[in-house]
Amino acid sequence: MSWDFTEDAAFMALHDAFKESGETSAMEFLAHGEGAFHFQELSQNAAGEGLDLSDSTNLQAFQQTVIESLQDL
Repeated sequence: MSWDFTEDAAFMALHDAFKESGETSAMEFLAHGEGAFHFQELSQNAAGEGLDLSDSTNLQAFQQTVIESLQDL
């Protein structure tokens, strides 16, 4: 992936919200409420950067990368 999504404002907001939520599972956090909102915004930004997330396989790979990044930070 050529776009560094971790520098995107939507990812930073997602990361901050995840940390503040106290949720231990990034996957669970992305599935509900505020996490889903921030992930949708990040996905839209990714599409704007040229990533094709219209394919479910690409979207799942992107989501997995985001989950791993949230857990690593």
